[in-house]
Amino acid sequence: MSEELFESYRIKVDPGQAKLRLDKYLFSRMEKVSRNIIQNGIAEGMVLVNGEEVKSNYKVRPDDIITVYSSGFNPEHFELKAEDIPLDIRYEDDYLMVIYKPAGLVVHPGVGNRSGTLVNALLHYVSQKELPIMEGNEPDRPCLVHRIDKDTSGLMVVAKSEKAMTGLAKQFFDHSIDREYQALVWGAPEPESSIIDAHIGRHLKDRLKQAVFPDGKHGKHAVTHYDVLEDLYYVSLVRCKLETGRTHQIRVHFAHKGHPLFNDSKYGGDKIMKGTVFTRYKQFVQNCFELISRHALHAKSIGFTHPITGERMHFESEFPDDLQAVLDKWRHYVKHQKSMKNEAEG
Repeated sequence: MSEELFESYRIKVDPGQAKLRLDKYLFSRMEKVSRNIIQNGIAEGMVLVNGEEVKSNYKVRPDDIITVYSSGFNPEHFELKAEDIPLDIRYEDDYLMVIYKPAGLVVHPGVGNRSGTLVNALLHYVSQKELPIMEGNEPDRPCLVHRIDKDTSGLMVVAKSEKAMTGLAKQFFDHSIDREYQALVWGAPEPESSIIDAHIGRHLKDRLKQAVFPDGKHGKHAVTHYDVLEDLYYVSLVRCKLETGRTHQIRVHFAHKGHPLFNDSKYGGDKIMKGTVFTRYKQFVQNCFELISRHALHAKSIGFTHPITGERMHFESEFPDDLQAVLDKWRHYVKHQKSMKNEAEG
């Protein structure tokens, strides 16, 4: 999920400072921030030392410049409120829910989104004073064991009890959750079925973006399995299954391969990447961009073992109207092109 980042701390280490682990040093300098959250921030590339990403066990040295970025949102100083926002619930029992999140709905509060989020809706719907919070998460993220980007549509599972939270979190950790996404990407990925295995971490220059680090020196291990479902001349519908769940993983992996998601402004998909130079084609693509004002990514299905009953569960979802409209338009374009080609050959 995209977040507006701010430089919240800039610390110059004292000349007499003895060598100390970075996470311990920051824990001693930052009030009301747990060491777990500090370690997560370091792993996400939110902490730089002398302009470079480092690990939690980095030993600070005299005169080091430590820069800490944050979303500018401190849940300690913010009251999370229940709001009557409609939820599209596809399954519910006493322990968990499967929810269809529409594109445009932010999952949890942050800068610029202090209200109107999925979490605000969950607080109203569940009507519990004590909702489960996963270890390492901030207090503004009750019920959440995973999240999807604001402009990604599709299915999410949320926990309603501590036991369900623990059980689901373990499945995410063990990679036993089945998650299928479908995306419209520029071009035709080759081979048609493959695995993208490349580390992902926060971009070294643009902190609002993620980037691939092929040498593995930065970021975290990230694996995306994909296969092409439909070749639509200059774009392709692909199915993606996540082995890991890094921020913007599908978007970053496909952009790295030269096939950014259709209309993904953050990773270069909001301009014509494949096709002809003809004005009519350019207008056709522009019309498609207007139909879907976001990146073309949908969380199509999710499967997991119920953490209480042990039952294996699987849920499928339909494409939202905007993505379906764009797919139909490209399919019509392909049909028209083939018809013209047959006439010319005939």
